[in-house]
Amino acid sequence: MSGDSRPIDRHALVRRHNVTLTVPHPESVLTVGNGDFAYTADITGMQTFTAFHDQTAAIMQGRAAINTSTMSTWGWHEMPNPEGYVLEDAMSDHSTSRGIVRYPDRHDMEGSMRGQVSDENRPGAWLNANPQRLDLGRIGFSFHATNGETVDVSPEELGDTVQELDLWSGTITTRFRYDDESVQVSTVAAPDDSIVAFRVQSPLLSSGRLRISLRFPGAHPGFFQTSDWQNPDRHTSSLATEGSSATISRKLDATAYLVAVEASSGSISQTATHEFEVSTEAESLDLVVRFAQNDGGALPSFDALAQAAATSWERFWLSGAAIDFRDTADGRARELERRVVLSQYLTAVNSAGVMPPAETGLTTNSWSGKAHLEMHFWHAAHFATWGRPELLERSLGWYRSILPRARATAEGQGYPGARWPKQVGPDGRESPDPIGSFLVWQQPHVLYLLELTWRASTPEKRNALVLEFAELVAETATFMAAFTAERDGEYHLSPPIMPAQEFYDVTTTEDPTYELAYWWWGLEIAQLWRARAGLVREPDWSTVQDGLARPHIEDGHYTAIATEPFLRRDDHPALLAALGVLPPTPIIDPATMKTTLLDVLGNWEWPSAWGWDFPVLAMTASRLGRPDIAIDALLRDEIKNHFSPVGHNPQMGSILPIYLPGNGSLLAAVSLLATTGFPDSWDVATEGFVPWP
Repeated sequence: MSGDSRPIDRHALVRRHNVTLTVPHPESVLTVGNGDFAYTADITGMQTFTAFHDQTAAIMQGRAAINTSTMSTWGWHEMPNPEGYVLEDAMSDHSTSRGIVRYPDRHDMEGSMRGQVSDENRPGAWLNANPQRLDLGRIGFSFHATNGETVDVSPEELGDTVQELDLWSGTITTRFRYDDESVQVSTVAAPDDSIVAFRVQSPLLSSGRLRISLRFPGAHPGFFQTSDWQNPDRHTSSLATEGSSATISRKLDATAYLVAVEASSGSISQTATHEFEVSTEAESLDLVVRFAQNDGGALPSFDALAQAAATSWERFWLSGAAIDFRDTADGRARELERRVVLSQYLTAVNSAGVMPPAETGLTTNSWSGKAHLEMHFWHAAHFATWGRPELLERSLGWYRSILPRARATAEGQGYPGARWPKQVGPDGRESPDPIGSFLVWQQPHVLYLLELTWRASTPEKRNALVLEFAELVAETATFMAAFTAERDGEYHLSPPIMPAQEFYDVTTTEDPTYELAYWWWGLEIAQLWRARAGLVREPDWSTVQDGLARPHIEDGHYTAIATEPFLRRDDHPALLAALGVLPPTPIIDPATMKTTLLDVLGNWEWPSAWGWDFPVLAMTASRLGRPDIAIDALLRDEIKNHFSPVGHNPQMGSILPIYLPGNGSLLAAVSLLATTGFPDSWDVATEGFVPWP
């Protein structure tokens, strides 16, 4: 059977995919968090082996690693800007159907990563790197000899290491031996605050040979770096203590935050400029640490926080949808189930916050920790189709907060409405980029995300959403209609434009297939929202919808764009998303798309594809009645379609060792299959899924 509604033992389903680690590995890190805050631990259950997980060092050594960081949606920093760079300084003139328009495209990413920035690109380099997401601090063990001197310990010196992430309770439990003594650590994060807590039990604590160190790095403007340990004079850390409680005040240029520390016993002292140490004479120590912009009041106990986390995670797993592949004979089913369960956990921790996340979430930085709005769909659309729309809705209000900036962007380019950029920090300022500034497929995303949220919500919530987001919907669609170029009654998506498959000439590319279909669907969503508000369809939008150009066809299949070279067979096969990610539209002929699917499947350079491309292939196959191809796509053995033992989908070694769009798109594709049907040979139990449009 392809799917049924048999009751699912959710507790058993989730816990059979608990992560267990027995050896240290630079890419194996475990994270606890809540969507707005995350603490990432190494094999000790804390952040002890910074160098072992340092991504910069790993690249120099030809290996991969994932930083162990502490991050939040509110923790940002901006480097000094003595030249006063503004976005206009990174703009160039481009010819469009509306005349000359200036776009912020002057940035050389590779040059910046090599430290070779030309004068022309210097403003773009600064603007692209700033602001950067902060590593708020590292909490790890420090090892000591019997005389009290610090001892450098490597991960390999630990014995009998066993570490488990209990997904049902959100708890990391770690056991290891050092110097013939046992150490046990429990690590949890608050479900609704920037708090992490530990319970440490070991005879090494009472003997003084094991202490807890809090260390604070400076901010780093690099592409993927999270921390600067080389310039302690660029930031300050000051300590105020009261018994076993302390507050550490952090200051980095204009950024300030507080670190509240509560130990169940012992004392806290400063050991270096940005290092602090917790020691105790007891064999058990509870440590609770809050990172906050302001005084957050009294800290909870470890037990209270652990119970709150367990309650929250149990509620998460019991909510929304579930899918059980246990009775499927296909040997690939268990691996798909493992990826599905771990991806739910990872996206809840990293991608369910109050603003769209970075591609690497709150675990480590990519693009200085900025959000990629074209990836927001892949991070979070699945929350709605898995019956958890509240997790998606958390980030949608952010678009309303930056609406004035999006309007200004559109106005500066000669358009009404609001244009959504590609790469942004928390204030919504666009980052200069020679590709990203011309991408448009993120423009309808907020409409589609709102539509998915609406469909998954209660009637009362639906009415509230229509009222709350009416202006945003109208402004987004107004730009979309105006952005098209009319020629002889036909409406085109004209240069300068970059499709989702990012390797075409922005000055000549026209009418990308996916974007044409998405333009129709985005405007249709806006029309639906007008109807829900009691308004008639907007005639100007209808004129554009009815007159949109049809995609280019060659040898019976669609091409990526309507101008030469028409189709490259590498990078993202995004043309498939025109029917798969998107529902049927008048723009796409299903028979032609089926031919296109088979052509892509047989002729694409799959090693060049990215993590979300395989779910796109699966979604198109699902819509076209080929669930067998969908399953093959999701589990295809390609370099960027692997999922690590902890559930991460790495793409580019240490540069992009985590790729949450791969996790989220997998969940999106599985949710579509759950409602359209799995192969007849698969025995799958499902419950709670919300059908896609």
